[in-house]
Amino acid sequence: MNSFGHSFRFTSFGESHGAAIGGVLDGVPAGLSIDLDLIRRELDRRAGRTGSVGHASSSRAKNETDEVEWLSGVMDGKSLGTPIAFIVRNQDARPEDYEWLRTHYRAGHADWVYQKKYGIRDWRGGGRASARETVSRVIAGCIAKQLLALRGIRIQAQVTQVGTETDPTRWEKLLEEVRSAGDSIGGVVTCTITGVPVGVGEPIFDKLSSHLAYAMMTINGCKGFDLGSGFQDLAKRGSELYHPIDNLETLELPASGGIDGGISNGDIISFRCAFKPTATIAQLYKGRHDICIAFRAAAVVEAMAAITLINEKL
Repeated sequence: MNSFGHSFRFTSFGESHGAAIGGVLDGVPAGLSIDLDLIRRELDRRAGRTGSVGHASSSRAKNETDEVEWLSGVMDGKSLGTPIAFIVRNQDARPEDYEWLRTHYRAGHADWVYQKKYGIRDWRGGGRASARETVSRVIAGCIAKQLLALRGIRIQAQVTQVGTETDPTRWEKLLEEVRSAGDSIGGVVTCTITGVPVGVGEPIFDKLSSHLAYAMMTINGCKGFDLGSGFQDLAKRGSELYHPIDNLETLELPASGGIDGGISNGDIISFRCAFKPTATIAQLYKGRHDICIAFRAAAVVEAMAAITLINEKL
């Protein structure tokens, strides 16, 4: 499926080297002033055109202009309450760079399984399986962020680990070594959400933690989700982490990531996403490749978290 959500429903369409990437949003209330500056900043961040992550991004990502064309649902910069449709035309598509993929398959990519499942695939850079698809997620996520901000909810994600290295001062050298070898490396993105009230999420199958994990695992290259202290506390005993709750007014919460029993507890929500090394690497394949997709993924993690939350009963 290519749609996500219910009350705020987002549908994504388009292929990596097709005419355009786009999306349709249904459920945006009327009268919202669309923050075009926010959308521009986040698209630039996803592409690695700003900040210190430009060296980690592919040349195509930095060369695409990512100009948003609003097809419906927006007039004079404000939402009409009707479905919002938008496209971003692919300006720097070069399908000829991927001509070899007509007859070859990349290990660790979706090429082989798409071919086996559907009997046909878009070999031009991966089609729908390309990270280019996440452009539309970021645009939808920015609108969701605006709606959440009206309720005092803020989302922030950033890279906190490259390979096994957690010291940011060593990342530049590490990434340059990987680039020189024509290789790639994985990374971890940590996301924190503030302002979520107590009681968001439902027991059993509609847990907030389950919805967030599901959303993150739809992002290209995401291989793991870790809530709160997660795997870090496996060596600790329960007596070190938990104690009886005697007073709800002076509650001291364990490092549960702001969610207990699948329901938000009012604390800061914190989770991590592990991103694999890029499957398409320069030493094996032609084309334009990312050294570490985690840097560009941080903006997408924020977007998917926002779309998830705006669909909850806040």
